[in-house]
Amino acid sequence: MSAAPGKTALKPAIGTRSFDLLSLTCALVLALHTPHLPVPLSGALALILGWRWWQRRQRSARAPGWLKIPLLLLLTLAVIAQYGSVFGRAPGTALAVGLLILKLLETETERDVRVGVGFACFTLMDALLFDQGLVSTIVVVLGLLPALATLRAMQPAQLSTSLARTLLPAVALSAAALPLALLGFLLVPRLSSPLWGAPAADQARSGLSDSMSPGEFTELLTDDRPAMRVSFDAAPPPPDQRYFRAYVMWDYDGRSWRYDKHQAAGQPAPVEVAGSVGYRISLQPGHQRILPTLDVPLTAPPGAVLLRDREVLADKPVNDPLTYHLTSALRYRLQPALDARTQRLGLRLPANFNPRTLALAAQWRRHYGKDDAAIVQAALNLFHDGGFSYTLAPPPLGRDAVDDFLFDTRAGFCEHYASAFTVLMRAAGVPARVVTGYQGGYWNTLGNYLLVRNSDAHAWSEVWLDGRGWVRVDPTGAVRPQRVTLGAAAAAGDQLGWYRRDWLQVVRNPWDIVNRWWDQGVIGFDALRQHGLLTPFGIADADTQTLAVLLALGSLLFIAIGLAWALWQRRPRDPLRASLHRLEGKLARQGIVRRTGEGPRHYLSRAARALPAQREQISLLMRSYLQLRYAHHEPPPEPLRDFQRAVRNFRVRNVVK
Repeated sequence: MSAAPGKTALKPAIGTRSFDLLSLTCALVLALHTPHLPVPLSGALALILGWRWWQRRQRSARAPGWLKIPLLLLLTLAVIAQYGSVFGRAPGTALAVGLLILKLLETETERDVRVGVGFACFTLMDALLFDQGLVSTIVVVLGLLPALATLRAMQPAQLSTSLARTLLPAVALSAAALPLALLGFLLVPRLSSPLWGAPAADQARSGLSDSMSPGEFTELLTDDRPAMRVSFDAAPPPPDQRYFRAYVMWDYDGRSWRYDKHQAAGQPAPVEVAGSVGYRISLQPGHQRILPTLDVPLTAPPGAVLLRDREVLADKPVNDPLTYHLTSALRYRLQPALDARTQRLGLRLPANFNPRTLALAAQWRRHYGKDDAAIVQAALNLFHDGGFSYTLAPPPLGRDAVDDFLFDTRAGFCEHYASAFTVLMRAAGVPARVVTGYQGGYWNTLGNYLLVRNSDAHAWSEVWLDGRGWVRVDPTGAVRPQRVTLGAAAAAGDQLGWYRRDWLQVVRNPWDIVNRWWDQGVIGFDALRQHGLLTPFGIADADTQTLAVLLALGSLLFIAIGLAWALWQRRPRDPLRASLHRLEGKLARQGIVRRTGEGPRHYLSRAARALPAQREQISLLMRSYLQLRYAHHEPPPEPLRDFQRAVRNFRVRNVVK
């Protein structure tokens, strides 16, 4: 029937398989973005997706208009309420995912599906703005498979097959695209910085902070993600010397220790070196400027400066993986002479805090006189023999936090011990400060490097002793020596016992090598490395023009290979007729012979009546053949291959005579 004058004919609704595949694509997009979406929004979008899929199964119709407009307004308001704006990486992603799910409410035509697939692919790529790791990239690629299968399912004369068979051509297309994708990855000119700019502060990766309050390290100490990987020019230092310096904190307000960037500025404190080691650190992005270094660094890498207390400060925040080479002293005397200003800073304490701690420190000073080293040992003996325990779930502390810890709870981890020890030293007249960074790590024997995770974050103290300068003292080691010799997981005991199981180490060791290769070879492939890509071939600097020429030549080569493969394939003169002849042969062996002058429609209809158990299958083959034969000048390749496969898999049974 033709459309009435002045009206546009309605396009036919899409099939169930196309809609199901598009729904699966949207579900994968939502699942991929769920970790960085608000939980209520993720749950609401999942409910809308599930309801729309159920509603479409009941009847082919768009969701009512009165429902879509309020949902769109609610989505926009929810994003603004959560993020304060719809602009930016996180709010923009939340809005895009929500719009994709809402688009499904009005999807009924081929145009709707094509728009939905394109938008879904864009939103899948958006996930790489948050995480470009190997696992995330693989998940994004897998998310493209149902999107490609959706487009293919809309082609004419598609046979109904299982979901696995539907996805197989998408896998083949993705595999065929890999060489061209690799060529583009290597040769498309790189930008010096990402198009989207630096990540927002609220999305910063958890890591060391410029402040420390007892109890706030808990989240970091249970974070198993890599913080950095360290390769040494020679033999690695023993475990008790694997201290990586980050922040040196002087200011204490009775509760928290803080890093003062103004205090840190200035000429580096002098150091007398007795032995040094060279090493290379591959640091994961932490969005901080402080670069962890083996204690104590002698120089700063390019793009960074060495501060007064031997911290290394980068020129800009580390928002991308960074590799730098350093030399550090393992045996040293740091700042052998102490000026009056620094001494005052090292003894400063807030007034009217921790009276019992002050009294104990004064008692030690009276007892040991001017022997500062004896006071240090007295504090370590207190931690070792005073009934203290190491735990990642310590009791809360009150206003006088150090008093509560030393005399009441006596349970905590490195923050508690470093803070309490430093306060004791200052109260006893021994200059002291808190240092935070990393300690320990896992030696990867396969990759020959030290893997330092966020869970290896640590805090210790430095005290100034006459004739020795600043001396590192780790009070946590007095309570739990395993924290220094075996690492954070061993110190946690039963709380992280799973961490050191042999079978888990067998898996973690090689897997981290794969992640390291991905970080260095893929994520770390920047403009500088691209320019040196052709160095082995005698080209010192591959400029943009050279890369463009190589990209064009490589693309032409792939086109030529594809054309040669297409021409090399041997096909029958009429492959569609050959497939029908094959089907006729299978039916003829069961007595269903095509009569002279009988057309394919009448013949296959008669075969369907003779095989009632396979009536639907034969009817589908008939419709596919007629569609391919008479609806096109030449049968489309994909539907033709499907028809050939269906004929090949067809088996005759239960002939009715």
